[in-house]
Amino acid sequence: MGGLDAAFLYGETPAWHMHVSAVMVIDPSTAPGGFSIDRLEQLVVDRLPLVPPFRWKLVESPLGLGRPGWVDADDFDPAHHFRRTVCPPPGGPRELGELIGDLVALKLDRRRPLWEMWFIDGLAGGRAAILYKVHHAIIDGVSGAELATVLLDLQPEPNPPPPEIPETPDTRDRPHVVELLGRGMVYSALTPLRAARYAYQLADWGFTVARFLRHPEPPKVPFQAPRTSFNRAITPGRRVAFTEVPLDDVREIKHAFGVKVNDVVLALCAGTLRRYLERRGELPPEPLIAQVPVSLRGANEKTEIGNRVGAMFATLATDIDDPVERLVAIHRSTRHAKEMRRALDARKIMNLTDTTPPGLIALAARTYTSMGLDGRTPPVFNLIISNGPGPPMPLYTGGARVLSLLPMGPLLYGGGLNITVLSYCGAIHFGFLVCREAVPDPWPLAEGIGDALAELREAMDERTARSRRRARRPARTSSSPARKPKQAAAAPNAPRKSSASGTRDPQAATDSTQRNST
Repeated sequence: MGGLDAAFLYGETPAWHMHVSAVMVIDPSTAPGGFSIDRLEQLVVDRLPLVPPFRWKLVESPLGLGRPGWVDADDFDPAHHFRRTVCPPPGGPRELGELIGDLVALKLDRRRPLWEMWFIDGLAGGRAAILYKVHHAIIDGVSGAELATVLLDLQPEPNPPPPEIPETPDTRDRPHVVELLGRGMVYSALTPLRAARYAYQLADWGFTVARFLRHPEPPKVPFQAPRTSFNRAITPGRRVAFTEVPLDDVREIKHAFGVKVNDVVLALCAGTLRRYLERRGELPPEPLIAQVPVSLRGANEKTEIGNRVGAMFATLATDIDDPVERLVAIHRSTRHAKEMRRALDARKIMNLTDTTPPGLIALAARTYTSMGLDGRTPPVFNLIISNGPGPPMPLYTGGARVLSLLPMGPLLYGGGLNITVLSYCGAIHFGFLVCREAVPDPWPLAEGIGDALAELREAMDERTARSRRRARRPARTSSSPARKPKQAAAAPNAPRKSSASGTRDPQAATDSTQRNST
């Protein structure tokens, strides 16, 4: 297991839940014979050969000396991983969100493979929902999306199950405890060597960061975020809200202002966050800082298990009132952050988690949370915003059409708000996962996404209207002769004054030139 994967395992505490989740709202009426938890279980069991991690069981190193690993669970029972519940009436979005928050707050059982699914009945309109929970040590955002494609279909008729289980290097017997202890002792003995290598790489990394920080507009780095009500000691309770906006609207704004789709997504989040904090009288004078996860996977690494993820930090420009100026500031910030991210990736620095025995990571995480340091130390960031592309076409599971995909990531380091964004079938879906004590009601944040989109659309329409008015405005010319004023009779030999009828107004010529160039 990689160092980052082990960190997600050993960094887990009663308040830090290191699983990722996704909710699919489905229409069971499109499934022949209907859809039920039994059908869901049979569908997943039939495709287990295509999803080896769903049979993997955690094997920990004694005393936390070495990294943990995976073995094939010989006592695997699919029935332990499927649950059924009913959404409280009337089964609307708020009732579903509250139920999902309670289910997401439950940690995964480490005695079994680290995943589970909940089938939720009772949604309004005869709909149902499926909640996926998978530990972050197994997947990140990109590999999770690839995993979903294995369990979903492009047509109502389910794909036939695979004929046999493919051989994988991870389907092996559990090592003896003596062997695990020996490996852990060797790994711990080499810790000073790894630490020295990390220190050398960290110095090189520091010189690179210092070079970027000397720019007129330096990229954001950790511990520059102002403290808000989102930043406090995280508790186990969770709340969930979600919303969606048309993808075409986001693309129109992207083209109108010459930015990226991710910039527009960040600007929508910034708009609702600014409004939320302003109404509560908590808007800080400094801009909020978002940690934005970025995939470090190559084109041929999308299906690999584990985490290949880094992070960049971007301003949300919440100190700027004008939505267009805010969007432009976010675009500049993300551009500089990407430049620094590329420079750092070129140096292939080790993670701190690659140098430290997992037992120390677990001890540090528990000390950090038990002492409430996430509420006392400067915030590393204000929130996490993760955005990824999803399938543009409709998907099906067991014949039931998937109506919406609602992703959710974990909460970390005193950041009580995570916004995970995924595009699907012509819409962009926003999932808000919050600490219950930090944000008692997340729905104003979700509903504010639509208001932020309306602000940017209004600014875009005004800009388009001004451009059209300038294009229709006729240019002032001097093609018609000017009327001559009456003059007294001139003397026979007096010189004639030249007519101004052929002289063009310099200002009109300048205006016409500017309009033509526009």
